[in-house]
Amino acid sequence: MRLKQAGALMLGKTVSTEFAYFGPGATCNPHSPAGQPHTPGGSSSGSAAAVAAGLAPLTLGTQTIGSIVRPAAYCGVVGFKPSYDRVPRAGVIALAPSLDHVGVFAADVAGVQLAAGLLANSWNTTTAVAHKTVFGIPEGPYLERATPEMLAHFRATAQKLAAAGCVLKSVNLLQDFAALRERHYLITAAEAARVHAGWFAQYRDLYHFKTVELLERGATISDAQLSQALRSCPALRTELTQVMEREHIDVWISPAAQGPAPAGLESTGDPVMNLPWTHAGMPAVSLPSGTIAGLPVGLQLAGGWQADELLLARALMVEQII
Repeated sequence: MRLKQAGALMLGKTVSTEFAYFGPGATCNPHSPAGQPHTPGGSSSGSAAAVAAGLAPLTLGTQTIGSIVRPAAYCGVVGFKPSYDRVPRAGVIALAPSLDHVGVFAADVAGVQLAAGLLANSWNTTTAVAHKTVFGIPEGPYLERATPEMLAHFRATAQKLAAAGCVLKSVNLLQDFAALRERHYLITAAEAARVHAGWFAQYRDLYHFKTVELLERGATISDAQLSQALRSCPALRTELTQVMEREHIDVWISPAAQGPAPAGLESTGDPVMNLPWTHAGMPAVSLPSGTIAGLPVGLQLAGGWQADELLLARALMVEQII
């Protein structure tokens, strides 16, 4: 509604995965080689593909794990996931309400900034970067989830920033990443099962098998287990904020996905590289950073809690460098 009031023309609805989980649609990555389809990512698959194909200058998407940042990277566009609840979720069919974010895709950072200024609550359009940006590299088990080819590309991209005068600082971070990932998926399953309880009881046979597995697993998770896992979200946000303050880091940089889009349409790829910033509810943006084997890949920037405007201001600078 906010976009329509600002004069946006709604072209239509793009394809998403079933209920924003892993059941893929038929949309192909516009960068796929002829005769060999690749996934556009998910869940916001059609939204990323529509911008990449030039069908629309701006699209909307949601992210519960990596459903904006990953498709943006796969399709070679800019994808922005704001701080949790910075963009209202009214009217969205939830997957996991404690983790769901609404964000946008555009061809460049300027398009994302324009949309964010209209969609987000209390957006400050006069934000300026006051000092030289310090980029943190989260070394450790999280970063090691990227493929060797993607890590090499990421290191080369980071060196472009360093050559342009940016400050890079490596920090050991997310040493308990495996446990963090388990907690995030527990929340996703438990909350999805509660959201879908009535529908699932009536329409189980119509659900994709990947969604069925999620909802059945979620139904076995107790309220106490869910409550305990949910405490991890603000705890991680506090931890990351404290590290950023101690190390004087403005933005975390990391691969936006493990690598380029996987071949085939059976899977939408792994959102593992996006999970920490979604779990903490902190803003993140994917910028096109080049190609691997002819397919787009992206650089992920994650900012401080509610510092969305500063993140995009710095992303505009990074975009010009890379």
